[in-house]
Amino acid sequence: MKPPVLGMVLKGYPRISETFIANEILLLEERGIPIRIFSMRHPREPFCHDNVRRIRARVDYLPTELFIDFPRLVLAGALAGTGMPARFREALRMAAGRFARTRSPGTIKHLLQAAFLVTRFLRRAPEVVHLHAHFAHSPTSVAMFAGLLGGVNFSFTAHAKDIYTSDTRQLREKIGRAAMVVTCTEYNRQYLAHLADGSPTPVFRVYHGIDLSLFNGGEAKQQPRPPFRILTVARLTAKKGIPTVLHALALLRGRNFPFHYTLIGDGEDREAIIRLIFDLGLQGQCRWQGTLPHARVIEEFQRADLFALGCEIGPDGDRDGIPNVLVESLAMGVPAVATTVSALPEIIGGETGGLLSAPGDAGAMAENMVGLLNDEALRRRVVSRGRELVRSSFDNRRLIGELADMYRRILAGHDRCEQPCASPSMPLSNR
Repeated sequence: MKPPVLGMVLKGYPRISETFIANEILLLEERGIPIRIFSMRHPREPFCHDNVRRIRARVDYLPTELFIDFPRLVLAGALAGTGMPARFREALRMAAGRFARTRSPGTIKHLLQAAFLVTRFLRRAPEVVHLHAHFAHSPTSVAMFAGLLGGVNFSFTAHAKDIYTSDTRQLREKIGRAAMVVTCTEYNRQYLAHLADGSPTPVFRVYHGIDLSLFNGGEAKQQPRPPFRILTVARLTAKKGIPTVLHALALLRGRNFPFHYTLIGDGEDREAIIRLIFDLGLQGQCRWQGTLPHARVIEEFQRADLFALGCEIGPDGDRDGIPNVLVESLAMGVPAVATTVSALPEIIGGETGGLLSAPGDAGAMAENMVGLLNDEALRRRVVSRGRELVRSSFDNRRLIGELADMYRRILAGHDRCEQPCASPSMPLSNR
């Protein structure tokens, strides 16, 4: 008999912006957790990080587009309806209720993708006894429907945008039906626990850790000298607050404060951000690098004197949790200026790791930049405390050990069930 396998439902695989998911899968495999990946779409980037090539899990892709893939999806729905009529009727009732709330055609697609997952893959793989989705929106919808159709429990990890841009009624339903929920900050955990409104589903906080052997700045850097090197690594999207960083840099330029700025990343706001660089007259001091592989990002960290991120709450409610690049920066001994949004105070504050300012306050951010670049004693304290915090709380090998223990309990105790499964209590305490 094959050992029980954890089915991982992902929006896309692999994805450059989701290195932490690939790291998690790789480390879980190293700890003996068998995994099979079900991806909702094929990769869109022309390259992937090295850790993806070391992952052994089989990857199966679901039909992606509701209209283009309609024949395959409808056939899967028909097979589910004839092969498991009672479960399919219940899934249809659930889908109808969810569609009535949001009028989103995505609900229909997610139900049919789940039917494809069950009829094409799970029926032939009885060893997949649990589904875990990364991100609380569409992957969890597919996992929830597939769990109902296939008679398996599901759980999910909630991150940032997927939490705060989701319909709260839909999210509450997912929490109530899940075996457990994992999230990556205490700020998120408290929000989800409050939203759950008495549900017995446990909500756990497990930080996204980093590989401390990879992001290791070695000996403490010497006091930086002008022109100072300032770095941002981020998706070019509203919640990252790149305009605040650029306005802060413009204030420094107006004071004849010498610096070079490197921006790594890409996104939907690329043209607006590049235009702002020219509007502010910063083109002589700014360099936009686009998306880079991890090895190149580490090289930029090694050269940097300061990391800058202007996180804010986007117009749609989207916000960051704790960006992995911020943890990486502190581990490399590069102090950071950031904002008080969301969970950022869980890693920066009180002269640990860097200095915070209110979102959108370019003046305060500029002052924090000057302080961390010029005040040697302050910089030494901030860097030392930041690196110690990362070592104690963001070591991915220790954190993955916590996740592995959770999954082992699930795989050992939650086999396929003949009726939709209730949410079991788990003998693990919330942190």
